Amino acid sequence: MFIIGNGRLITHDELNPFFHNGAVVVEGNKVIEVGETESIRKKYPEDEFIDARGQLIMPGMINTHHHIYSAFARGMTSTGPAPKNFVDILENMWWKVDKNLELEDVKYSALTTYIDSVKNGVTTVFDHHASPMAAKDSLFTIAEAAKEIGIRTCLCYEVSDRDGIEILEEGIKENTDFIRHYNTGDQNMIKGMFGMHASFTLSSESLDKCVKAMEGLDAGYHIHTAEAIDDLYDSQEKYSKRVVERLDEYGLLGEKSIAVHCIHVDEVEMGILKRNGTQVVHNPESNMGNAVGCSPALELISKGINVGLGTDGYTSDMFESMKVANIIHKHVKKDPAVAWGETPQMVFENNRRIVAKYFEGNIGVLKEGAVADIIVADYDPLTPMDETNYNGHILFGLMGRSVNTTIIDGKIVMKDRKLVGIDEERVMKESREHASKMWQRLNG
Repeated sequence: MFIIGNGRLITHDELNPFFHNGAVVVEGNKVIEVGETESIRKKYPEDEFIDARGQLIMPGMINTHHHIYSAFARGMTSTGPAPKNFVDILENMWWKVDKNLELEDVKYSALTTYIDSVKNGVTTVFDHHASPMAAKDSLFTIAEAAKEIGIRTCLCYEVSDRDGIEILEEGIKENTDFIRHYNTGDQNMIKGMFGMHASFTLSSESLDKCVKAMEGLDAGYHIHTAEAIDDLYDSQEKYSKRVVERLDEYGLLGEKSIAVHCIHVDEVEMGILKRNGTQVVHNPESNMGNAVGCSPALELISKGINVGLGTDGYTSDMFESMKVANIIHKHVKKDPAVAWGETPQMVFENNRRIVAKYFEGNIGVLKEGAVADIIVADYDPLTPMDETNYNGHILFGLMGRSVNTTIIDGKIVMKDRKLVGIDEERVMKESREHASKMWQRLNG
């Protein structure tokens, strides 16, 4: 048992949201108690005390849509023509990257992405993976990397038609094998979903195969949904339906499913998402970078749809994604008054609801009985901070690199910005070597 205290404590518990000098008592993987540091130390005088030294203590961040496979694209020079639209970006960049990943590349993409996540205070990651020439065992390889780092993760493989039927069937099998292995039993650190790329890269026959393979399995689907206008046009031209309507027809939507982006959706589709209780994830930086438009996240939330926040591989820093989510809607709507409430709601409330569909326990809050996912950030506010304004302090005062301690499932994974038991220098060196070889294959 240990105590982490002597810091400004944000709990995200409605009953006790903030302590000016708070402490959290951890036993095993659970929070036993929270309260003022002085009273906690008197009650538990013999237990180890970790001094936050006046810094900010809060629940770990949650990323509900990431792309580990994209890690090796960082710094890579593109030899193709400049993209003119989203499909160009996919064909000339991402589909070349994923096709050139070998299983060892997948391993180091995962290790480095999880290290980056931990260093940015992220304690749970939902990932959407693709490596068509190394689909078999890819999710199991990523899972082993997650275990090594000590992070909680929910994984899926991106099934699509673009590389032929044999690879499509390998992707289907990787998803179902992984779900069968990890979604049973009482372990609570790794889970699986069934991943799909998008409606426009999946034929009716392929969707039938996916649905049949999922019979009897306790998991939902994780699919890019109406991200670019091309996805909508494809669905209308081939099937005379909008994207969400098509996915609904195949039974792919529901409380355990994640429809990523949902940019080009209309009122009818919003109604379908609401009726099915489908989870939606907003990824503002990626949407801006790909020039696909701005998600109607505020409208979705106003209709009672649970919209979480992710990064789509653009970054592993959820504080950064939170900042952009706050300003993109102001910019698009030309209204500085919007997104103040919805942004923290997506990060601190709605992401918790998504996590709860797959992981047991109360994750993303610090109160008695909750899972002990805790971060400490180096932040000394220059203005008063309390339960009425801490979201403003988080938005404008913090970034992922402010985090110096990360505790996941009651275990100290990072302390003083160094991961415990991980040779980061070796991992990064080997990652660079694998990335260099992958670049040579891609450009060779």
